Amino acid sequence: MVVCVCNAIRERDVREAARGGANSACQAYRALGCQAKCGQCVPFARAIIDAERAAA
Repeated sequence: MVVCVCNAIRERDVREAARGGANSACQAYRALGCQAKCGQCVPFARAIIDAERAAA
């Protein structure tokens, strides 16, 4: 599933960044070499990161 249309970031990318230590959407985006542009995706990315942290 696409999380961020502006940067073409998929859910699996955000999950991998979270597993790699990203604790926020901004950190995950930085780990992927980009940054949020319009911001519509940030709440969804945050939820994915929270789910990954809870599962760890």
